[in-house]
Amino acid sequence: MNWRGPLHNGSSSGKQRLPVKFDGKKRFKWKASLPGASAATPIIYNDCVFVSSIEDAKDSEKKGAGNLLALCFDREKGTLLWKRNAGSGYRPGAGDGSATQLHSRSNYASPSAVTDGKRVIFFFGNGDLVSFSLSGKEEWRRNLQKDYGDFCFQWTFSASPTLHDGRLYLPILQRDESVHGRGKPNSPSYLLCMDPSTGKTIWQHVRPSKANKESLESFATIIPHNGQLIVAGGDVLTGHEPISGKEIWRWGTWNPNHREAWWRLVPSPVVGAGVVLACAPKKAPVFAVKLGLKGTHEGKDGLVWDSGDSPSLTSDVPTPLFYAGKFYILSDLRKNLSRVDPLTGKIEWSLPMPGKYKWRSSPTAGDGKIYTMNHNAEVIVISAKEGKILHLARMGGDYDDNTRSSVAIAGKQLFIRTNENLYCIE
Repeated sequence: MNWRGPLHNGSSSGKQRLPVKFDGKKRFKWKASLPGASAATPIIYNDCVFVSSIEDAKDSEKKGAGNLLALCFDREKGTLLWKRNAGSGYRPGAGDGSATQLHSRSNYASPSAVTDGKRVIFFFGNGDLVSFSLSGKEEWRRNLQKDYGDFCFQWTFSASPTLHDGRLYLPILQRDESVHGRGKPNSPSYLLCMDPSTGKTIWQHVRPSKANKESLESFATIIPHNGQLIVAGGDVLTGHEPISGKEIWRWGTWNPNHREAWWRLVPSPVVGAGVVLACAPKKAPVFAVKLGLKGTHEGKDGLVWDSGDSPSLTSDVPTPLFYAGKFYILSDLRKNLSRVDPLTGKIEWSLPMPGKYKWRSSPTAGDGKIYTMNHNAEVIVISAKEGKILHLARMGGDYDDNTRSSVAIAGKQLFIRTNENLYCIE
């Protein structure tokens, strides 16, 4: 189980009814307090709800880099089953304090956990990777920065790991120069494959790119599909063999001649109806690339459509949703949610998003309803068929900001993570 659900596309195929009317005051099944804010989305397996968190250090110099926590809650009652300090204390830098500051809108606990039903694995932006049994017993731990060198990222690294077919994958797509005292010149971008039972490396595959500076950086999750690993970042989409990491195909670029040097990539790729979406940064278009490619492709070669003629169809941060045969693309900068035909890119409906806060939670869907959340922890429920707002629920405090977790769906329940609480809605 992972943060985008069993189909890796944000959708639930369950037949059970999902909630419409709820709020953060009374209408919920249970509420559990969290020790700190994080963008990590809860993942649910059987009777357990797993989520990453942080206990912020009081020292402002270390804000966002306190204790890194792995948490497990009881799905039925919301009681805390176990809490483990998952952090090693590793902090990158040049030794002069230049690398200790984290970006104010993120922390090391931003990546989401994954589970294969045997264990749950937590990854943190400082490189800590830790596996626990479902009962909370530590199985193994390692720090990827210690093993492969300090990460070279302008922002706090937050890609989530992927468990697929008995192997654990993680992309480290970074710039090739030191930034803010972190990392070293000529640092490579690479994909890492590990044994989930031991944490030992099976292979490391260097993934080259002609992108420049921040445009080399990606925070996207590796998406498995039809015997391939699909990776977005460094101005290109690539497909890889899971056994070796060997590149099968490459398409690019959304950044012609790589002239934009400040286009870090946040949304993960999404597969549906024979195409894979890549959302270019800022207010650039969305690109639908044909699946089944081999070799290197550029421009219109291998491209099914792009949204260049529809400037409202774009996404800088949220990962799109594929549900019931349609793509749903949330634009955090244009403030709209659009339903899109996967084969033509035609917008079937577009809904202006309400309020003044940015909507950056990646949308999820089930039972004909779409759920997403803004920075103020307001959760909106939208009809997938008609694009109408069914409900707007205030889940956080009046002054909450930078709430970024996605709404998780499991069975007939929703799990909503705000800056302070974890909710179960039924």
